[in-house]
Amino acid sequence: MLFKQIIGQDTIKKQLIQSVQSNRIPHAQLFLGPEGSGKLPLAIAYAQYINCTNKQNGDACGACSSCIKISKLAHPDLHFVFPVKRASASKPETSDDYLGSWREELLDNPYISPRRWYQRLNLENKQGIIPAQESSSIIHKLNYKSYEAEYKIMIIWLPERMHPTTANKLLKMIEEPPPKTLFLMVSENSDMLLSTILSRTQKIRVPKIDEESMLASLSDQYSLDEQKAREITRLANGNYLNALHFLQTDEESKAHLERFVLLMRLAYQKNMVELLGWTDETAPIGRENLKSFLQYAARMIRENFMLNLTLDDITYLTKEEKDFSSKFSRFIHPANAARIYQEFNRAYRDIQMNAHTKTVLLDLSVQLIKLLRI
Repeated sequence: MLFKQIIGQDTIKKQLIQSVQSNRIPHAQLFLGPEGSGKLPLAIAYAQYINCTNKQNGDACGACSSCIKISKLAHPDLHFVFPVKRASASKPETSDDYLGSWREELLDNPYISPRRWYQRLNLENKQGIIPAQESSSIIHKLNYKSYEAEYKIMIIWLPERMHPTTANKLLKMIEEPPPKTLFLMVSENSDMLLSTILSRTQKIRVPKIDEESMLASLSDQYSLDEQKAREITRLANGNYLNALHFLQTDEESKAHLERFVLLMRLAYQKNMVELLGWTDETAPIGRENLKSFLQYAARMIRENFMLNLTLDDITYLTKEEKDFSSKFSRFIHPANAARIYQEFNRAYRDIQMNAHTKTVLLDLSVQLIKLLRI
């Protein structure tokens, strides 16, 4: 992966390049930022640049032996750790057991989302974990000398999913790694990370992709006319995965909208019987799909509040969403907007922490009944 292949993030790229050129590479770095911002591609491009043998014009050459192997995610000194299925004690599994699938997904789209990866693992209602046995594998790999490159690099994707045993066993190595060993961690939720991990890493905060870079990328890659490219850029709101989402025929968004519309109508009507039915139908869709819906719903609350304030210029809605919101937005006002938004985010966090889905959705429904009538 080359820096020039990553959408936007020019400030972060310069920062990373400068650390190599000045020979001041922190041994443990944590890339923090929202989904679809390019954190993982940045970490991979950084690893490629560090070990490139013919750096030029502020980027890796892409042609040396090291670059070719890293571009295929097959360099012996580049290691990956990521969440996998929870395994039984009799059948321990680590990232190495899924490395082939990981490479396929990453080569297809380096802006991979946790949801997409969990779907690949057929986790359905469950979330992946970086298990306790992974720590032994990491320590074993990094205690060897590098095979070919100057640096051994360990990229840990979603370190917040590390089992506490894994995190605690790695603390000493993260603080004092073997010579020429680097940890690059890529997180979407630093609140779930151990404070001891946070304190041992240098933070690199990756923002949303700026509109100009997103627009240019969509126009170049997909040959969109300017109007369509601007519409998708606006809807994507700095998230490349959102942009891809809107480029495709999106049955999921239609399902989310239908589910959201029904929830809002039933809550406003105080129809608890029908809300119980809505909860029974929604809970089985799967934990990752449910998290996606709750994120969608929180976004819809934000956009409707903007419409209520007549801030049409900073709303991001499809035609179907706007048709509904043109009438619904009057119910989302300064007295309740923040609290409703918080309820959806709270439900998202509870689902992420493996709370009982029906209980979470039922509590959410009760809170909406109260808040929509304010």
